[in-house]
Amino acid sequence: MWSEDRRVGMESLSPERLPGRPHQEEASVFCRLTVKVLEARNLPRADLLSKADPYVTLQLPTASGRKFKTQTVTNSSHPVWNETFSFLIQSQVKNILELSVYEEDLITKDDVCFKISYDVSEILPGQLFQKTLSLNPQGPEELDVEFLMERTWDPPEKLITNNVLVARELSHLDISLDRAGNTTVAGGQDKLELELMLKESYEDTQTLSLDTAFTSSFHYMRGQDTELNGYLRSSRNSGWNSASSATPFSVPLKSLAPGKEVTLDIPAMKTPEGKLQLKTDCCPKELSVRLSYGLCPEEQAFLGRRKKVVAAALKKALQLDEDLKEDEIPVVGINAEGGGMRAMISLYGHLLALQKLGLLDCVTYFSGISGSTWTMAHLYRDPEWSQRDLKEPISHAREHVAKSLLKEFLPEQLASYRQTLKLREEQGYTISAADLWGLVLESKLHGQVTDQKLSGQRAALERGQNPLPLYLSLNVKENHLDTLHFKEWVEFSPYEVGFLKYGGFVPSELFGSEFFMGRLMKRLPESQICFLEGIWTNIFSVNVIDAWCDISPGNDFPVVIQNSEKEFSASTGTSSGAEAPWLEPGTALAQAFKGFLTGRPLHQRSANFLHGLQLHRDYCNQRDFSTWADCNLDDTPNQLTPQDPQLCLIDSGCFMNSSCPSLFRPGRQVDLILSFNYNQSFPFKGLQQYEKYCKAQGLSFPRVDPSPEDHRQPQECYLFSDPTCPEAPVLLHFPLVNDSFRDHSAPGVQRGPDELKAGQMNLTGVTSPYFIYNMTYKNEDFDQLLQLSDYNVQNNQGTILQALKTVLKRRASETRPLGMKK
Repeated sequence: MWSEDRRVGMESLSPERLPGRPHQEEASVFCRLTVKVLEARNLPRADLLSKADPYVTLQLPTASGRKFKTQTVTNSSHPVWNETFSFLIQSQVKNILELSVYEEDLITKDDVCFKISYDVSEILPGQLFQKTLSLNPQGPEELDVEFLMERTWDPPEKLITNNVLVARELSHLDISLDRAGNTTVAGGQDKLELELMLKESYEDTQTLSLDTAFTSSFHYMRGQDTELNGYLRSSRNSGWNSASSATPFSVPLKSLAPGKEVTLDIPAMKTPEGKLQLKTDCCPKELSVRLSYGLCPEEQAFLGRRKKVVAAALKKALQLDEDLKEDEIPVVGINAEGGGMRAMISLYGHLLALQKLGLLDCVTYFSGISGSTWTMAHLYRDPEWSQRDLKEPISHAREHVAKSLLKEFLPEQLASYRQTLKLREEQGYTISAADLWGLVLESKLHGQVTDQKLSGQRAALERGQNPLPLYLSLNVKENHLDTLHFKEWVEFSPYEVGFLKYGGFVPSELFGSEFFMGRLMKRLPESQICFLEGIWTNIFSVNVIDAWCDISPGNDFPVVIQNSEKEFSASTGTSSGAEAPWLEPGTALAQAFKGFLTGRPLHQRSANFLHGLQLHRDYCNQRDFSTWADCNLDDTPNQLTPQDPQLCLIDSGCFMNSSCPSLFRPGRQVDLILSFNYNQSFPFKGLQQYEKYCKAQGLSFPRVDPSPEDHRQPQECYLFSDPTCPEAPVLLHFPLVNDSFRDHSAPGVQRGPDELKAGQMNLTGVTSPYFIYNMTYKNEDFDQLLQLSDYNVQNNQGTILQALKTVLKRRASETRPLGMKK
């Protein structure tokens, strides 16, 4: 049953903000899962003199925040436990039980013998089911477990889902202390504090002073089988104060009736005032996160406005006799690659050329990464930028590019950055070195830190007067895996920010705010766009393995570093994979070595707006998810992004130098891609990487097959298309190359003898003024690069017009969804 349209977000958001494609609402039953840990066999010896002292831990994150533990069996390689544990589970989510066998050590940290993840979906209700779990088929260690799944009489839970992410019903627990008595510890001046913990809730832990009355809240899943734990402790000491005679207490939340207040005595407080009032109730159902793979309503409305502008521009450029029908208007997208200052300046030249040719208004989408986003962010400060002469923003860029970067680190500048970062921290943001990098960039490119916001760029789209800008970033694991083994596309637009893989989006003004289970918990002021540029263009977030793969493409890193949690096998329902003994998880050497290889010097940590959401039991089989799922970790739901409280966002260029993924979202149906390359030495690398990526993901993309001669001496423009695959867009690629510009000052205008020097450019190598790490350009170098980019596009006007005619003819003859799986 499909839900009615529902408003998304808080009161300050537009009431017209409705999901692009309705999410599904399901009523789902609960089940009681009983797990009996029986015995283990063939456990490794603790050392040469003694056998292991093993115990087992159990955790099911989708059901409870608690970690259960068996008793320890001493000196045994074949321990028998026969201990039973219970979980209340939701049948419509992916429930993965984590079992870990530990070796208890009284001196050092307990060692992990092995870990197993088990998908409980194969357990049939009402049947006793025994399973022997092993680390891998070759390993001798085994663990026998008995399962029983039973339906419960609990009322069904209403879920909101896009069949990949699941938002469950949320409750809030209000806790208050109306009066406070004497809370001084006997024999001292220390004051008592009350520490409350509710695992897997949004708040997790809160510490409250008992000096005054207070009110506090916890937000948690209604169907979570968990409990509130409380402790009294001294405010002066970090540990528990034994003099207070305090004892921990717990309250099972399932025992609290919604809407009914319960009074609880605080143990060890002898005064009658030491009582807590507890009351639980349901939270509103409405989500602030949009669960949908479709385009948001604002973008759909923009497309209707932009089509009118594009139709008029195409009619003029192609000299058409009649107006185009709405379904005949092709969608043109710009793919702007990264490349630091070189990319920023060259992109100005390419846009200038398109404007001169009357073709800029033919573009619907404008996607960019890394240095290209500097141009984009600057242009969209002006709501009418594409309708005005670009000389003014270009002149602005030329002036500031000539400044030395060292000036941005003078004492007065550093003091200014410090004040800005202090204010940002007071607003509730986590400060990182990437934020400082964003401020340095802003000062370098504009002379001051401005108050521009991403949502403010909506003014440039109100009448469809400009293309829709799309900025791309990657979410990775902070110190866990290299980018090649785990990365997720995160798209930023003036309308919203979200994950292509999960179909979860929030309004751009809410990015950085704190969410839980799809609800907005803590709204922070919207970030200035300079802090987003610190995400989009952070070349310092690359780790050692990423750097190796970049300088040695096609070669694996000499030592394979696997996920410290064994990789999950969807086919067997258990974990698998092994590492060299010295790299086994938990060893100090393994942790240090992995930290060195996968640590990221400068990365941006942002609040995860998907935090708390769970994965649907059938998420892996959903077409929309599998389109963007590209690593083994995608089969391990407990380790995917919804489980993380924060995102680790880096420059997309750490994986591939292409912004094409944004153009391949379902619903955008891009017919023609204008690809602008800003790589010094490898003009086809970004496109070939994306072609390979599309082939692996089942996306339709034209074959990029330049000849060896093209690699040695590339031309100004290449047209790639696949007539046999109408789903694949036509691709026009413009390498950053100095070809006929050497001899021509303008298309068809030969250079005179005194002008030949202006056509000579050193584009490659570390001695080039356009080297990637050069942040300061002389005026003559800026002008020459701008003129080269302008010339290369204008000189290929005929090729562009022919490509437009091709996609126009294709649009007129058929209707097709582009960028979808074959």
